[in-house]
Amino acid sequence: MITALDHVQLAAPPGSEPALRAYYVTVLGMREIPKPPVLAARGGCWFETAGVQLHLGIEENFHPAHKAHPGIRVTDIERYGARLEGLGAEVVWDAHLPEHRRFYSQDPVGNRLEFLEPDAAP
Repeated sequence: MITALDHVQLAAPPGSEPALRAYYVTVLGMREIPKPPVLAARGGCWFETAGVQLHLGIEENFHPAHKAHPGIRVTDIERYGARLEGLGAEVVWDAHLPEHRRFYSQDPVGNRLEFLEPDAAP
């Protein structure tokens, strides 16, 4: 029986860890969590906020995920989107998901990220 989603892993190119740290910690407001030593030797980095983990793994023949993406719930989405834009991230609003406000952005290596907030109940 499935009880929860533990993490989502995205790929990244070799040597991109400093840019990933700057984006996921400074721009998104996540915190980096340590990888187990045997996995840390492979490169990449892991981030967490509010019990949600994103793992960025190094892939030699990296291609960014343009369609596949994590959907990240946020609060006060307009303010959060403005924060990202103020820190230099592109924010593309999309009104096609009923009963939600959402936008897309990209991490520094081109992976697509969706940020969404359910509309308040009437």
